[in-house]
Amino acid sequence: MTRHDIRRLSLGLALGLLALPLQAQQNDATHWVSDSLTTYVRSGPTDGYRIIGTLTAGEPVERLETSGDYSRVQNADGNTVWILTSELQDVPSAQVRVPELEQQVAELSAELDGINEQWESRTSAQREALETREARIVELESRNQALDAESEQSRQTIRQLQARLETQEEDLLMRYFMYGGGVAGAGLLVGLIVPHLPRRKSKRDRWF
Repeated sequence: MTRHDIRRLSLGLALGLLALPLQAQQNDATHWVSDSLTTYVRSGPTDGYRIIGTLTAGEPVERLETSGDYSRVQNADGNTVWILTSELQDVPSAQVRVPELEQQVAELSAELDGINEQWESRTSAQREALETREARIVELESRNQALDAESEQSRQTIRQLQARLETQEEDLLMRYFMYGGGVAGAGLLVGLIVPHLPRRKSKRDRWF
């Protein structure tokens, strides 16, 4: 048995209650017609009253009172009708929320675009700085290699000069030795020869 059948069975009981004073609950809070369907409205608070029209899904209405399963509401045009309370909701309809959400999405998208632009700008600046530093590092490494090569060349030159200097010192010592030896030999030779040389007689030794 469907809910609609149950409502029909309760129609007789509801008609009997019409004689009783309606215990209306006053409530002026704003509600919205449910988004899930197009709602039929009646002229009274039971299924026995005739359908007098419909309310658009998501349409905002003001609830005036509640009786049983129905609530009396007033729409934006000022029309007062009865609608099933279950077909009202306490939150704004999609008809109202979608434009707001679209606006929020647009604002967030614009903000995100701005963040992306800032991020890309910062990333580009950091990338340029990194490329500059890498180029500087390459340049310094190249200069360091050149200085290392020059330093090695200088060390080789110094070693060659030191070797030549040592050779020249040895040659000089050899020359000094040979010169000294020559002088000493010449002196010795002179010392050996001079005593054996004939002496020249002095004039005083003559008899006449």
